[in-house]
Amino acid sequence: MDVQLQSKNIHLMWRAGFGPSLEDLQAYSKISSGELYSSLVKTSSAKTEYIKVSSGTLDGLYKGIINEGKIAQLSKEQKQQIRKESREAIKNLNLRWLDEMVNSKAQLREKMAFFWHGHFANREINIYFQQKLLDVLRVNALGNFGELLTDVSKSAAMLSFLNNQQNRKQHPNENFAREVMELFTLGRGNYSEQDIKEAARAFTGWGFDLSGEFVFRKQFHDNGSKTIFGKTGNFDGDDVISMLLQNKQTAYFITEKIFRFFVNDQPDPAIVSKLSNIFYQSGYDIGKLMSEIFTASWFYSAANTGNKIKSPIELLTGVRRILPIAFLQEEVQLLYQRLLGQMLFYPPNVAGWPGGRNWIDSSSLMYRLRLPQLLHDDQDFSAKPKDDDDVMMGQAITSLKRGRINVNIDWPEFADVFKNIPRNELIVAIAATLLQGGRVDARLLDKYTDASSRENFVRSVTIQLMSTPDYQLM
Repeated sequence: MDVQLQSKNIHLMWRAGFGPSLEDLQAYSKISSGELYSSLVKTSSAKTEYIKVSSGTLDGLYKGIINEGKIAQLSKEQKQQIRKESREAIKNLNLRWLDEMVNSKAQLREKMAFFWHGHFANREINIYFQQKLLDVLRVNALGNFGELLTDVSKSAAMLSFLNNQQNRKQHPNENFAREVMELFTLGRGNYSEQDIKEAARAFTGWGFDLSGEFVFRKQFHDNGSKTIFGKTGNFDGDDVISMLLQNKQTAYFITEKIFRFFVNDQPDPAIVSKLSNIFYQSGYDIGKLMSEIFTASWFYSAANTGNKIKSPIELLTGVRRILPIAFLQEEVQLLYQRLLGQMLFYPPNVAGWPGGRNWIDSSSLMYRLRLPQLLHDDQDFSAKPKDDDDVMMGQAITSLKRGRINVNIDWPEFADVFKNIPRNELIVAIAATLLQGGRVDARLLDKYTDASSRENFVRSVTIQLMSTPDYQLM
Protein backbone atom coordinates (compact mmCIF):
# COMPACT_ATOMS: atom_id res chain seq x y z
CA MET A 1 0.00 0.00 0.00
CA ASP A 2 1.33 3.43 -0.98
CA VAL A 3 0.77 5.33 2.29
CA GLN A 4 2.05 8.65 0.91
CA LEU A 5 -0.30 8.50 -2.09
CA GLN A 6 -3.20 7.54 0.16
CA SER A 7 -2.46 10.53 2.38
CA LYS A 8 -2.46 12.90 -0.59
CA ASN A 9 -5.76 11.56 -1.87
CA ILE A 10 -7.42 11.69 1.53
CA HIS A 11 -6.28 15.33 1.76
CA LEU A 12 -7.87 15.95 -1.65
CA MET A 13 -11.12 14.28 -0.62
CA TRP A 14 -11.39 16.44 2.49
CA ARG A 15 -10.90 19.64 0.52
CA ALA A 16 -12.64 18.82 -2.79
CA GLY A 17 -15.32 16.79 -1.05
CA PHE A 18 -16.57 15.85 2.41
CA GLY A 19 -13.82 13.41 3.29
CA PRO A 20 -12.83 9.90 2.20
CA SER A 21 -15.56 7.32 1.77
CA LEU A 22 -15.24 3.84 3.26
CA GLU A 23 -16.06 2.12 -0.03
CA ASP A 24 -13.28 3.95 -1.90
CA LEU A 25 -10.68 3.86 0.87
CA GLN A 26 -8.52 1.12 -0.63
CA ALA A 27 -8.50 2.84 -4.03
CA TYR A 28 -6.84 5.95 -2.58
CA SER A 29 -3.52 4.12 -2.38
CA LYS A 30 -3.65 2.99 -6.01
CA ILE A 31 -4.84 5.98 -8.05
CA SER A 32 -2.88 9.18 -8.65
CA SER A 33 -4.20 12.44 -7.24
CA GLY A 34 -4.60 13.77 -10.77
CA GLU A 35 -6.72 10.78 -11.75
CA LEU A 36 -8.78 11.07 -8.58
CA TYR A 37 -9.47 14.74 -9.23
CA SER A 38 -10.45 13.97 -12.84
CA SER A 39 -12.95 11.43 -11.57
CA LEU A 40 -14.37 14.03 -9.16
CA VAL A 41 -14.80 16.47 -12.06
CA LYS A 42 -16.49 13.79 -14.16
CA THR A 43 -18.95 12.66 -11.50
CA SER A 44 -19.74 16.28 -10.64
CA SER A 45 -20.61 17.10 -14.25
CA ALA A 46 -23.68 14.84 -14.14
CA LYS A 47 -27.09 16.49 -14.29
CA THR A 48 -28.15 17.99 -10.96
CA GLU A 49 -31.46 16.71 -9.61
CA TYR A 50 -33.74 19.28 -8.00
CA ILE A 51 -34.24 18.66 -4.28
CA LYS A 52 -37.92 19.10 -3.39
CA VAL A 53 -39.18 18.53 0.12
CA SER A 54 -42.30 20.71 0.42
CA SER A 55 -45.34 18.71 1.53
CA GLY A 56 -48.45 18.06 -0.51
CA THR A 57 -50.56 20.04 1.96
CA LEU A 58 -48.30 23.07 1.73
CA ASP A 59 -48.03 22.70 -2.05
CA GLY A 60 -51.82 22.79 -2.37
CA LEU A 61 -52.24 25.80 -0.12
CA TYR A 62 -49.43 27.70 -1.82
CA LYS A 63 -50.69 26.83 -5.30
CA GLY A 64 -54.08 28.24 -4.37
CA ILE A 65 -52.46 31.49 -3.26
CA ILE A 66 -50.55 31.75 -6.55
CA ASN A 67 -53.54 30.96 -8.75
CA GLU A 68 -55.92 33.28 -6.95
CA GLY A 69 -53.40 35.92 -5.83
CA LYS A 70 -55.12 36.20 -2.48
CA ILE A 71 -52.25 36.12 0.00
CA ALA A 72 -53.51 39.31 1.64
CA GLN A 73 -56.88 37.63 2.28
CA LEU A 74 -55.42 34.68 4.20
CA SER A 75 -56.50 34.38 7.81
CA LYS A 76 -54.00 34.73 10.64
CA GLU A 77 -54.26 30.98 11.26
CA GLN A 78 -53.56 30.15 7.59
CA LYS A 79 -50.48 32.38 7.55
CA GLN A 80 -49.22 30.72 10.73
CA GLN A 81 -49.80 27.30 9.18
CA ILE A 82 -47.77 28.25 6.11
CA ARG A 83 -44.90 29.54 8.22
CA LYS A 84 -44.96 26.45 10.44
CA GLU A 85 -45.00 23.98 7.56
CA SER A 86 -42.36 25.98 5.68
CA ARG A 87 -40.01 25.82 8.66
CA GLU A 88 -40.59 22.09 8.94
CA ALA A 89 -39.86 21.70 5.23
CA ILE A 90 -36.59 23.66 5.58
CA LYS A 91 -35.59 21.20 8.29
CA ASN A 92 -36.23 18.38 5.81
CA LEU A 93 -34.30 20.26 3.11
CA ASN A 94 -31.37 20.48 5.52
CA LEU A 95 -31.37 16.71 6.09
CA ARG A 96 -31.88 15.89 2.41
CA TRP A 97 -28.94 18.03 1.32
CA LEU A 98 -26.84 16.62 4.15
CA ASP A 99 -27.54 13.15 2.75
CA GLU A 100 -26.42 14.36 -0.68
CA MET A 101 -23.16 15.61 0.80
CA VAL A 102 -22.56 12.21 2.37
CA ASN A 103 -23.71 9.86 -0.36
CA SER A 104 -23.39 11.68 -3.67
CA LYS A 105 -20.60 10.73 -6.08
CA ALA A 106 -20.63 14.40 -7.15
CA GLN A 107 -18.51 15.36 -4.15
CA LEU A 108 -16.82 18.31 -5.84
CA ARG A 109 -20.13 19.85 -6.92
CA GLU A 110 -21.71 19.49 -3.49
CA LYS A 111 -18.61 20.89 -1.77
CA MET A 112 -18.60 23.90 -4.10
CA ALA A 113 -22.33 24.39 -3.54
CA PHE A 114 -21.61 24.29 0.20
CA PHE A 115 -19.03 27.04 -0.27
CA TRP A 116 -21.48 29.18 -2.26
CA HIS A 117 -24.13 28.50 0.39
CA GLY A 118 -21.93 30.36 2.86
CA HIS A 119 -20.88 33.03 0.37
CA PHE A 120 -24.46 33.85 -0.67
CA ALA A 121 -25.75 33.57 2.91
CA ASN A 122 -29.53 33.59 3.18
CA ARG A 123 -32.06 32.99 5.99
CA GLU A 124 -35.27 33.24 3.99
CA ILE A 125 -37.86 30.93 5.62
CA ASN A 126 -39.98 30.41 2.49
CA ILE A 127 -39.26 26.78 1.53
CA TYR A 128 -40.04 27.36 -2.16
CA PHE A 129 -37.56 30.21 -2.36
CA GLN A 130 -34.89 28.21 -0.52
CA GLN A 131 -35.38 25.15 -2.72
CA LYS A 132 -34.89 27.28 -5.81
CA LEU A 133 -31.84 29.06 -4.41
CA LEU A 134 -30.21 25.76 -3.43
CA ASP A 135 -30.81 24.49 -6.96
CA VAL A 136 -29.16 27.62 -8.39
CA LEU A 137 -26.11 27.03 -6.21
CA ARG A 138 -25.82 23.34 -7.09
CA VAL A 139 -26.44 23.75 -10.82
CA ASN A 140 -23.94 26.62 -11.14
CA ALA A 141 -21.47 25.42 -8.50
CA LEU A 142 -18.67 24.73 -11.01
CA GLY A 143 -19.95 26.86 -13.88
CA ASN A 144 -19.58 30.54 -14.62
CA PHE A 145 -19.46 32.92 -11.65
CA GLY A 146 -21.14 35.70 -13.63
CA GLU A 147 -24.12 33.47 -14.37
CA LEU A 148 -24.20 32.27 -10.77
CA LEU A 149 -24.09 35.85 -9.46
CA THR A 150 -26.89 36.92 -11.79
CA ASP A 151 -29.11 33.94 -10.97
CA VAL A 152 -28.60 34.37 -7.23
CA SER A 153 -29.20 38.13 -7.45
CA LYS A 154 -32.48 37.52 -9.29
CA SER A 155 -33.65 34.75 -6.96
CA ALA A 156 -36.71 35.41 -4.82
CA ALA A 157 -34.80 34.20 -1.75
CA MET A 158 -32.08 36.83 -2.09
CA LEU A 159 -34.33 39.66 -3.27
CA SER A 160 -36.60 39.01 -0.29
CA PHE A 161 -33.82 38.50 2.26
CA LEU A 162 -32.05 41.72 1.22
CA ASN A 163 -35.26 43.76 0.91
CA ASN A 164 -35.07 44.59 -2.78
CA GLN A 165 -38.78 43.87 -3.17
CA GLN A 166 -39.20 47.19 -1.35
CA ASN A 167 -36.62 49.02 -3.50
CA ARG A 168 -38.59 51.61 -5.51
CA LYS A 169 -37.71 54.82 -7.28
CA GLN A 170 -39.56 56.98 -4.76
CA HIS A 171 -37.85 55.26 -1.80
CA PRO A 172 -34.59 53.44 -2.76
CA ASN A 173 -33.52 50.66 -0.42
CA GLU A 174 -29.72 50.31 -0.37
CA ASN A 175 -29.48 46.94 1.41
CA PHE A 176 -29.36 44.73 -1.70
CA ALA A 177 -26.88 46.92 -3.59
CA ARG A 178 -24.58 47.16 -0.57
CA GLU A 179 -24.38 43.41 0.04
CA VAL A 180 -23.89 42.60 -3.65
CA MET A 181 -20.76 44.78 -3.56
CA GLU A 182 -19.48 44.14 -0.05
CA LEU A 183 -20.18 40.42 0.31
CA PHE A 184 -20.70 38.97 -3.16
CA THR A 185 -18.14 40.71 -5.38
CA LEU A 186 -15.75 43.53 -4.44
CA GLY A 187 -15.33 43.22 -0.70
CA ARG A 188 -15.50 46.02 1.85
CA GLY A 189 -13.64 49.23 1.05
CA ASN A 190 -13.61 48.80 -2.73
CA TYR A 191 -16.57 51.04 -3.49
CA SER A 192 -17.93 54.37 -2.29
CA GLU A 193 -21.15 55.19 -0.47
CA GLN A 194 -22.19 57.10 -3.57
CA ASP A 195 -21.70 53.94 -5.65
CA ILE A 196 -24.10 52.16 -3.26
CA LYS A 197 -26.73 54.88 -3.51
CA GLU A 198 -26.59 55.01 -7.30
CA ALA A 199 -26.53 51.22 -7.66
CA ALA A 200 -29.60 50.97 -5.42
CA ARG A 201 -31.41 53.21 -7.91
CA ALA A 202 -30.31 50.89 -10.72
CA PHE A 203 -31.74 47.86 -8.90
CA THR A 204 -35.15 49.49 -8.36
CA GLY A 205 -37.90 47.40 -9.91
CA TRP A 206 -36.15 44.06 -9.37
CA GLY A 207 -38.60 41.76 -7.60
CA PHE A 208 -40.50 38.48 -7.75
CA ASP A 209 -44.03 37.18 -8.05
CA LEU A 210 -45.89 34.83 -5.69
CA SER A 211 -44.43 31.77 -7.41
CA GLY A 212 -40.91 33.03 -6.74
CA GLU A 213 -40.08 33.95 -10.33
CA PHE A 214 -38.07 37.08 -11.07
CA VAL A 215 -40.03 40.05 -12.39
CA PHE A 216 -38.89 43.48 -13.50
CA ARG A 217 -41.49 46.02 -12.38
CA LYS A 218 -41.02 48.95 -14.75
CA GLN A 219 -43.31 51.20 -12.78
CA PHE A 220 -40.94 51.05 -9.79
CA HIS A 221 -37.69 51.48 -11.73
CA ASP A 222 -35.72 54.72 -11.63
CA ASN A 223 -34.98 55.65 -15.26
CA GLY A 224 -32.86 58.64 -14.34
CA SER A 225 -29.15 59.04 -15.06
CA LYS A 226 -26.82 57.40 -12.51
CA THR A 227 -23.06 57.61 -11.91
CA ILE A 228 -21.54 54.31 -10.72
CA PHE A 229 -17.79 53.61 -10.52
CA GLY A 230 -17.16 56.80 -12.47
CA LYS A 231 -19.47 55.88 -15.33
CA THR A 232 -22.67 57.77 -16.07
CA GLY A 233 -25.77 56.45 -17.81
CA ASN A 234 -29.32 55.18 -17.43
CA PHE A 235 -28.14 51.95 -15.76
CA ASP A 236 -30.24 49.05 -14.55
CA GLY A 237 -29.38 46.09 -12.33
CA ASP A 238 -27.86 43.99 -15.12
CA ASP A 239 -25.56 46.90 -15.97
CA VAL A 240 -24.34 47.05 -12.37
CA ILE A 241 -23.57 43.33 -12.32
CA SER A 242 -21.65 43.68 -15.60
CA MET A 243 -19.58 46.52 -14.11
CA LEU A 244 -18.82 44.42 -11.03
CA LEU A 245 -17.63 41.53 -13.18
CA GLN A 246 -15.47 43.86 -15.29
CA ASN A 247 -13.68 44.95 -12.13
CA LYS A 248 -10.67 42.68 -11.46
CA GLN A 249 -11.15 43.24 -7.74
CA THR A 250 -14.15 40.91 -7.96
CA ALA A 251 -11.96 38.10 -9.31
CA TYR A 252 -9.40 38.72 -6.57
CA PHE A 253 -12.00 38.86 -3.78
CA ILE A 254 -13.66 35.59 -4.84
CA THR A 255 -10.32 33.84 -5.42
CA GLU A 256 -8.96 34.84 -2.03
CA LYS A 257 -12.13 33.65 -0.31
CA ILE A 258 -11.98 30.33 -2.16
CA PHE A 259 -8.30 29.97 -1.18
CA ARG A 260 -9.18 30.52 2.49
CA PHE A 261 -11.97 27.96 2.33
CA PHE A 262 -10.24 25.21 0.34
CA VAL A 263 -6.52 25.70 1.00
CA ASN A 264 -5.40 27.80 3.95
CA ASP A 265 -6.88 30.38 6.33
CA GLN A 266 -3.76 32.47 5.66
CA PRO A 267 -3.76 33.20 1.89
CA ASP A 268 -0.50 33.40 -0.05
CA PRO A 269 -0.78 36.81 -1.83
CA ALA A 270 1.39 35.75 -4.77
CA ILE A 271 -0.57 32.56 -5.41
CA VAL A 272 -3.92 34.30 -4.96
CA SER A 273 -2.90 37.06 -7.38
CA LYS A 274 -1.86 34.51 -10.01
CA LEU A 275 -5.04 32.49 -9.56
CA SER A 276 -7.27 35.57 -9.69
CA ASN A 277 -5.71 36.59 -13.02
CA ILE A 278 -6.43 33.12 -14.41
CA PHE A 279 -9.97 33.33 -13.05
CA TYR A 280 -10.55 36.75 -14.61
CA GLN A 281 -9.02 35.84 -17.98
CA SER A 282 -11.14 32.68 -18.15
CA GLY A 283 -14.29 34.80 -17.91
CA TYR A 284 -14.91 33.61 -14.34
CA ASP A 285 -14.78 29.86 -15.04
CA ILE A 286 -15.16 28.35 -11.55
CA GLY A 287 -14.23 24.83 -12.68
CA LYS A 288 -10.98 26.06 -14.20
CA LEU A 289 -10.06 27.94 -11.02
CA MET A 290 -10.66 24.86 -8.87
CA SER A 291 -8.60 22.68 -11.23
CA GLU A 292 -5.72 25.14 -10.94
CA ILE A 293 -5.93 24.78 -7.15
CA PHE A 294 -6.43 21.04 -6.77
CA THR A 295 -3.77 20.03 -9.30
CA ALA A 296 -1.07 22.40 -8.00
CA SER A 297 1.93 20.92 -6.16
CA TRP A 298 1.65 23.58 -3.40
CA PHE A 299 -1.86 22.35 -2.59
CA TYR A 300 -0.31 19.14 -1.22
CA SER A 301 2.49 20.83 0.71
CA ALA A 302 2.85 20.30 4.47
CA ALA A 303 1.88 23.94 5.03
CA ASN A 304 -1.54 23.31 3.45
CA THR A 305 -2.24 19.87 4.93
CA GLY A 306 -4.01 19.22 8.23
CA ASN A 307 -4.13 22.96 8.89
CA LYS A 308 -7.85 23.73 8.67
CA ILE A 309 -10.48 23.21 11.36
CA LYS A 310 -13.39 21.23 10.01
CA SER A 311 -16.64 23.13 9.96
CA PRO A 312 -19.48 21.41 11.86
CA ILE A 313 -21.01 20.24 8.57
CA GLU A 314 -17.67 18.88 7.36
CA LEU A 315 -17.15 17.11 10.68
CA LEU A 316 -20.59 15.51 10.66
CA THR A 317 -20.54 14.48 7.00
CA GLY A 318 -16.96 13.24 7.30
CA VAL A 319 -17.89 10.89 10.16
CA ARG A 320 -20.85 9.59 8.18
CA ARG A 321 -18.76 9.00 5.04
CA ILE A 322 -16.09 6.92 6.79
CA LEU A 323 -18.36 5.00 9.17
CA PRO A 324 -21.31 2.90 7.95
CA ILE A 325 -23.75 4.71 10.18
CA ALA A 326 -27.54 4.92 10.23
CA PHE A 327 -29.42 7.41 12.41
CA LEU A 328 -32.64 6.07 13.84
CA GLN A 329 -33.73 9.65 14.51
CA GLU A 330 -32.24 11.85 11.77
CA GLU A 331 -33.34 15.10 13.46
CA VAL A 332 -30.57 14.72 16.03
CA GLN A 333 -28.20 15.94 13.31
CA LEU A 334 -30.01 19.29 13.44
CA LEU A 335 -29.34 19.53 17.15
CA TYR A 336 -25.65 18.89 16.59
CA GLN A 337 -25.53 21.53 13.89
CA ARG A 338 -26.93 24.01 16.41
CA LEU A 339 -24.61 22.90 19.19
CA LEU A 340 -21.54 23.20 16.98
CA GLY A 341 -22.59 26.50 15.42
CA GLN A 342 -23.50 25.78 11.81
CA MET A 343 -27.03 25.00 10.69
CA LEU A 344 -27.66 24.75 6.96
CA PHE A 345 -30.00 27.51 5.69
CA TYR A 346 -29.59 29.49 8.93
CA PRO A 347 -26.32 31.47 8.68
CA PRO A 348 -25.68 33.84 11.61
CA ASN A 349 -25.98 36.93 9.39
CA VAL A 350 -25.68 38.14 5.79
CA ALA A 351 -21.90 37.58 5.88
CA GLY A 352 -22.29 33.86 6.51
CA TRP A 353 -20.19 31.76 8.89
CA PRO A 354 -16.76 33.29 9.71
CA GLY A 355 -15.04 29.89 9.86
CA GLY A 356 -11.46 29.19 10.91
CA ARG A 357 -10.77 29.39 14.65
CA ASN A 358 -14.29 30.75 15.15
CA TRP A 359 -15.53 27.16 14.95
CA ILE A 360 -13.88 26.35 18.27
CA ASP A 361 -14.82 27.56 21.73
CA SER A 362 -14.93 25.75 25.08
CA SER A 363 -18.50 24.60 24.54
CA SER A 364 -18.33 23.50 20.90
CA LEU A 365 -14.99 21.73 21.39
CA MET A 366 -16.47 19.60 24.15
CA TYR A 367 -19.34 18.48 21.92
CA ARG A 368 -16.95 17.89 19.00
CA LEU A 369 -14.72 15.61 21.06
CA ARG A 370 -17.69 13.78 22.58
CA LEU A 371 -19.46 13.10 19.29
CA PRO A 372 -17.60 9.86 18.38
CA GLN A 373 -18.06 8.43 21.88
CA LEU A 374 -21.76 9.30 21.89
CA LEU A 375 -22.18 7.56 18.55
CA HIS A 376 -20.30 4.52 19.76
CA ASP A 377 -21.86 4.09 23.18
CA ASP A 378 -25.37 5.27 22.29
CA GLN A 379 -25.33 6.90 25.72
CA ASP A 380 -27.63 9.47 27.26
CA PHE A 381 -26.66 13.09 26.76
CA SER A 382 -28.06 16.50 27.56
CA ALA A 383 -27.41 19.71 25.72
CA LYS A 384 -28.48 23.32 25.91
CA PRO A 385 -28.06 25.05 22.53
CA LYS A 386 -27.90 28.81 22.46
CA ASP A 387 -31.35 30.33 22.11
CA ASP A 388 -32.15 31.52 18.61
CA ASP A 389 -35.81 31.57 17.65
CA ASP A 390 -35.00 31.68 13.95
CA VAL A 391 -33.01 28.47 14.25
CA MET A 392 -35.33 26.61 16.59
CA MET A 393 -37.21 25.20 13.61
CA GLY A 394 -39.96 23.88 15.84
CA GLN A 395 -40.25 21.59 18.82
CA ALA A 396 -38.84 18.62 16.90
CA ILE A 397 -35.38 20.01 17.65
CA THR A 398 -35.88 21.33 21.16
CA SER A 399 -37.33 17.99 22.26
CA LEU A 400 -33.96 16.43 21.47
CA LYS A 401 -32.05 18.47 24.03
CA ARG A 402 -31.89 15.40 26.25
CA GLY A 403 -31.89 11.75 25.20
CA ARG A 404 -29.98 9.29 23.05
CA ILE A 405 -28.49 9.74 19.61
CA ASN A 406 -29.82 6.29 18.58
CA VAL A 407 -27.60 5.06 15.74
CA ASN A 408 -26.53 1.81 14.19
CA ILE A 409 -22.91 1.46 13.07
CA ASP A 410 -21.89 -1.52 10.97
CA TRP A 411 -18.55 -2.13 12.63
CA PRO A 412 -17.89 -5.46 10.85
CA GLU A 413 -18.09 -3.62 7.50
CA PHE A 414 -15.68 -0.97 8.72
CA ALA A 415 -13.23 -3.50 10.21
CA ASP A 416 -13.28 -5.52 6.99
CA VAL A 417 -11.42 -2.71 5.21
CA PHE A 418 -8.40 -3.41 7.44
CA LYS A 419 -8.60 -7.22 7.32
CA ASN A 420 -5.26 -7.59 5.54
CA ILE A 421 -3.37 -5.29 7.92
CA PRO A 422 -1.21 -7.13 10.53
CA ARG A 423 -2.37 -6.66 14.12
CA ASN A 424 0.74 -4.70 15.12
CA GLU A 425 0.21 -2.23 12.23
CA LEU A 426 -3.50 -1.60 12.72
CA ILE A 427 -3.22 1.56 14.82
CA VAL A 428 -0.92 3.23 12.32
CA ALA A 429 -3.12 2.14 9.38
CA ILE A 430 -6.32 3.46 10.99
CA ALA A 431 -4.60 6.70 12.01
CA ALA A 432 -3.43 7.21 8.41
CA THR A 433 -7.07 6.97 7.38
CA LEU A 434 -8.52 9.30 10.00
CA LEU A 435 -5.80 11.85 10.78
CA GLN A 436 -4.01 14.10 8.32
CA GLY A 437 -0.36 13.09 8.60
CA GLY A 438 -1.27 10.06 10.70
CA ARG A 439 0.35 11.55 13.82
CA VAL A 440 -0.28 9.13 16.70
CA ASP A 441 1.50 7.55 19.67
CA ALA A 442 0.63 3.91 18.98
CA ARG A 443 2.04 2.62 22.27
CA LEU A 444 0.04 5.06 24.34
CA LEU A 445 -3.14 4.48 22.40
CA ASP A 446 -2.72 0.71 22.70
CA LYS A 447 -3.21 1.01 26.48
CA TYR A 448 -6.77 2.34 26.06
CA THR A 449 -8.14 -0.05 23.45
CA ASP A 450 -10.32 -3.13 23.66
CA ALA A 451 -8.20 -6.06 22.50
CA SER A 452 -10.81 -8.76 23.23
CA SER A 453 -11.29 -9.27 19.47
CA ARG A 454 -9.92 -7.82 16.24
CA GLU A 455 -13.21 -6.06 15.51
CA ASN A 456 -13.38 -4.55 19.01
CA PHE A 457 -9.78 -3.43 18.68
CA VAL A 458 -10.49 -1.65 15.36
CA ARG A 459 -13.62 -0.09 16.82
CA SER A 460 -12.00 1.19 20.00
CA VAL A 461 -8.94 2.55 18.15
CA THR A 462 -11.23 4.35 15.70
CA ILE A 463 -13.32 5.97 18.43
CA GLN A 464 -10.22 7.01 20.37
CA LEU A 465 -8.65 8.61 17.30
CA MET A 466 -11.85 10.39 16.29
CA SER A 467 -12.08 11.83 19.81
CA THR A 468 -8.70 13.57 19.55
CA PRO A 469 -8.14 17.24 18.72
CA ASP A 470 -6.22 16.13 15.62
CA TYR A 471 -9.40 14.69 14.13
CA GLN A 472 -10.87 18.21 14.15
CA LEU A 473 -8.33 19.17 11.50
CA MET A 474 -8.29 18.41 7.78
